[in-house]
Amino acid sequence: MSEHRHATARPHTTGPWVIDTRDLGRRPGSSRGFRKTVPAPAGFGLVDVISVPEGGDVELDLLLEAVMEGVLVSGTATAATEGECSRCLEALSEQVEVEITELYAYPHSTTDSTTDEDEVSRVVDDLIDLEPVVRDAIVLALPQVPLCSEDCQGLCPGCGGKRAELGPDHGHETIDPRWAALQERFGEDQDNTDNSEEN
Repeated sequence: MSEHRHATARPHTTGPWVIDTRDLGRRPGSSRGFRKTVPAPAGFGLVDVISVPEGGDVELDLLLEAVMEGVLVSGTATAATEGECSRCLEALSEQVEVEITELYAYPHSTTDSTTDEDEVSRVVDDLIDLEPVVRDAIVLALPQVPLCSEDCQGLCPGCGGKRAELGPDHGHETIDPRWAALQERFGEDQDNTDNSEEN
């Protein structure tokens, strides 16, 4: 099951992420497949780092199984992600696929009565909400520090250009700030000397 837990909320009675389990029944061993493309809500990922764009397609390929304690949901969720490289700020577009295995506990089951609210998902009015489970799985699968490549050299701190495009000889002259004022004064004196010679 997902390691990153979520508080159980009462599912909306309708919505692309909500499944009605009444046609599954509660006889242990009964099952049915669930394949659907659903839109990603806002904040589906690591905000400002990498995420599934709001409204982007999330492909669900799941199996729902009735077990003694509830409904076991297993399968995969796949989506395209967008973000930027943490070193060079290059735009990134990748695909993430996560494995889902989650038990939704029946009301008044042993699991329901012996676990805290945020420890396990629940079946509420025969409905299960897939969004929190899939969201948690995707967040855990995304890189905390996305990179365009493992050997990305990042940006030049002097000019902001991409090091990979600037070449090995690129560099900037650095002046000790203690000497900067003196060099500036010598520069002014040299300019004055040149002007005097011209006159």
